[in-house]
Amino acid sequence: MKPVDPRLLKYAGAARGFLAASALIGIVQTAVTIVFAWLLTDAITGAIAGRDVSGSLLWLLLTALLRGLLIAASDAAGTRAAAKTGMQLRSALIAAVGRLGPGWLAQRNQAALAVTAGHGLEALDAYFARYIPQLVLTVIATPVLVAVMWWQDWPSGLTAVITLPLIPLFLILIGMATRTVQTRQWQTLQRLAARFADTVQGLSTLRLFGRDRRAADRIEVTAEEYRRETMKVLRFSFLSGFAMELLASIAVALIAVSVGFRLLSGDLTLEVGLFVLLLAPEAFLPIRQVGVQFHAASEGVAATEDVFAVLDADRTRADAAAGAGAGAGAGAGAGAGRMSDGFTDVGRTGGERSDRRETVRQMAAGGALVVEGLRVRDLPPVSFTAEPGTITLIEGPSGSGKSSLLAALRGASDFDGTAVYGGRDVRDLAPSAWLAWAGQSPGLMRGTVAANVALGEGEPDAEGVRTALAAACAEGIDPERELGVQGAGLSGGQAQRVAVARALYRQGSGGGAVLALDEPSSALDPETEQQLWRSLRGRADAGATVLLVSHRRSAREIADRIVPLGVRV
Repeated sequence: MKPVDPRLLKYAGAARGFLAASALIGIVQTAVTIVFAWLLTDAITGAIAGRDVSGSLLWLLLTALLRGLLIAASDAAGTRAAAKTGMQLRSALIAAVGRLGPGWLAQRNQAALAVTAGHGLEALDAYFARYIPQLVLTVIATPVLVAVMWWQDWPSGLTAVITLPLIPLFLILIGMATRTVQTRQWQTLQRLAARFADTVQGLSTLRLFGRDRRAADRIEVTAEEYRRETMKVLRFSFLSGFAMELLASIAVALIAVSVGFRLLSGDLTLEVGLFVLLLAPEAFLPIRQVGVQFHAASEGVAATEDVFAVLDADRTRADAAAGAGAGAGAGAGAGAGRMSDGFTDVGRTGGERSDRRETVRQMAAGGALVVEGLRVRDLPPVSFTAEPGTITLIEGPSGSGKSSLLAALRGASDFDGTAVYGGRDVRDLAPSAWLAWAGQSPGLMRGTVAANVALGEGEPDAEGVRTALAAACAEGIDPERELGVQGAGLSGGQAQRVAVARALYRQGSGGGAVLALDEPSSALDPETEQQLWRSLRGRADAGATVLLVSHRRSAREIADRIVPLGVRV
């Protein structure tokens, strides 16, 4: 583990300010430590010599008070920096996940990511409040104090110089082992969180098939594994602390024995000897504390590494996109824009291909969704054009790629080929800027029906919510009805209609010009289905671009264009 990861300073401005503040406090603390040792030496030797030491004692008390205030200031600054840094990293993480898109998120352990953003970043308190201040103090105070010891008594300074490197050496060796067990502990915690979330989400299914007890046993096994890993971390922590204390005590004892013998022989004055003996523990104290606080901070550091991995992935994606944009701009003069990369017209002349590209650009700029050769994974490519005022029906057998097509358009899956809307590749657009979507899973959340329909709006439009519910054949559902977790409290058909109403509400409020619905009538009876088809036909006649995925034959009656998908054999 790096003492301070440079990415922390890059992604969190509060960390940079705290490092500067810690350096300033460390310089003052070093000066106060030297002054305190000198005043205490003067007071003791003065008392032995019979001098009046009241002035020295008064300054000694003031110095001790100042030292306490500096420690309190360092703790307060660390706590404040931890809170600010955690907030900045959490905000950056959420923004990065939003830019990387649902396709990237679908390939990650979402429960583990939630643990990292929550509990993990909360563990930064120990890192900032205790570890970094001691690390900065080690860099500043230890060499200065050793230099002062050498200046006053070079044999003592030489002993410190020889013994000091042993502590970092053992710290590195023990730290490497601790890092391994700490990483395993953190990964076990993430697995435990993911397993618990999966079990709770599928509890009704597990109980139905009589596997709820087995799922609970697996959680118990993982929890026991986490307990064992935690105890390993604690054992290494105690071992590290013992090693640091032992080495520091031996080093200080060597200095003390040397000073004692030379005091007895008269080669060293009491004033210098006492001053050096008071400075010796202070020279070793910061590096000892670094070893101790390393273990307290390791959990927060492990969490930040997971956060940095996400932020680095986002930066890599942004750099790649910028490079691709620059390459497209450089090739524009040769007629090789990015939009045309996915078009292949076999057997056509160059002039015909150029005319087709220009036609596609014009249609896309006019509000049409133009898909050319779009391929998701190993499914066959698909091409179609969905224009405003029309309903484009995507149909095909199960597994033909209907839902995968919508997943690609909304950024939940990578794809090859081209999909252009409004003159821009949909991969360069936020899905919320052009798409109103309802999938096969309703995706409802805890709250009122109105809040679910007007998802993302601070103040839902009550009339718009009712209109959307009516258009989705859900006029009988009270908008103020409270739902439980994942929409608990509604039947499957009701939940599906609320999800469709959410897409209709968004499209009606201008949030998405393209209305994409994935099997919106799968849980509806034929009569309600016909009402929904009439609503969609009305939306299309009003100028909306409707992209409908359905296996129902009745959907053909309202479709302007049918795009059949087949399964590659």
